[in-house]
Amino acid sequence: MAERITIGIGHQSMVTNTVAGGIVLEKLGLIEKYLPTDGDYADAEYEIIFRDYDSGPPITNQMMAGNLEFGVMGDYPLIVNGANFQATGRHETRFIAVTGYNRQGTGNAIVVPVASDVHSLEELMGKRISMPVGSAAWGMTLKALRDADLDGQIDIVDQSPPVGVANIAGNRIDAHADFGPWSEVMEFRGTGRKIFDGSEAGVPTFHGIVVRKAFADRYPEVVEAVLQATLEAQQWIKEDPVRAATQLSEWTGVAKEVLYLYLSEGGISTLDATIKPEWIEALQYDHALLQEERNIPDLDFSAWIDDSYIQRAYAASGLDYAADLKRMVTPMAQNPDLSPAQVWFADEGFVEYESVADMVAAFRTADTEGREVYATYVYDHDSGIKMFGKAAFLAETPDGEVAAFMKRDDSQAYVADNGGRMIALTASGDESLVMK
Repeated sequence: MAERITIGIGHQSMVTNTVAGGIVLEKLGLIEKYLPTDGDYADAEYEIIFRDYDSGPPITNQMMAGNLEFGVMGDYPLIVNGANFQATGRHETRFIAVTGYNRQGTGNAIVVPVASDVHSLEELMGKRISMPVGSAAWGMTLKALRDADLDGQIDIVDQSPPVGVANIAGNRIDAHADFGPWSEVMEFRGTGRKIFDGSEAGVPTFHGIVVRKAFADRYPEVVEAVLQATLEAQQWIKEDPVRAATQLSEWTGVAKEVLYLYLSEGGISTLDATIKPEWIEALQYDHALLQEERNIPDLDFSAWIDDSYIQRAYAASGLDYAADLKRMVTPMAQNPDLSPAQVWFADEGFVEYESVADMVAAFRTADTEGREVYATYVYDHDSGIKMFGKAAFLAETPDGEVAAFMKRDDSQAYVADNGGRMIALTASGDESLVMK
């Protein structure tokens, strides 16, 4: 009788850093290309099941119940997954690959309603901030509050991403912290404004894949097949980010403009499957914080982290694991000139500009002519982080140069040092239209 092998994958299609380990595999049918069909697998019958979740914890619950073999989730949920499995004394998981990362921690962020007069963490003192408790955004927020000596002075409310986003839009919460791409979703919709970026916390953020050890021990070639498919999914995205963003938008409902901000050259997400030493160090920090705040079990990292499967997948795909392991993408180091600024025209597609001033001029002309613009993209002058032009605070010097900033205070400081004024990304450029 032929053996039936069920491959259950829990993923998060709405979380941009996970798409290469979930929704892309499903929609493009990539896993089927790599599944073994000879030797011990000559008579195997495969059933591939994808289950989509809003966050990581439900995936862990389903894995512990034996309903899923693989889970794709963020750094903090990964830690909880490994620790809770080890604590059973009977079953374990293995952390086997990364699906996407941001070295600085951008992707996690704290957002306030766009009309709020709050522009800093200190101004949230005595107010309420919501977030998915236990997520990477929760960990970022705890560290940020501690670093600012605000621990215990801001009320934390547990809310899922969709609820938090709706409450920001309805001005029903003072602030909301979340993981990618929710902060940028709020920026794109014009309902929210960042006051704190994850890069300011000094801890990287990433998402990855865990597998039940019993399944991996029995079917190692199947695990390698899933990872080969993940590598192809990452390459598919990198080959044509516009195509990927457009297609993923149809599959997930996330705006293509937001997805492009993450997946494009210089964007928020870097697609790299290697398990870097920096990720292990970050996970150890995450674990210590989780033990202190939520009393999770101990975790034997040396047993839990296993990059042998992804190394074999790299080799089978003709890729150089050692080279990718050494490669680290950081915004300013990769793009010191903070260029190009971009306009995504509905009729013309992408046009790139050497300066923010040129982009602003092109946008204003298009606005005057009534041409539809999907989005504009610039880089924060101080950090090099890619962001929406319409969400930036723009500072124009007396000689016409324009610099983009994520935060109002940084833009004001630039004007104070260089002269000029803050401008709006509109046909008039009226300073009075700049977000306050």
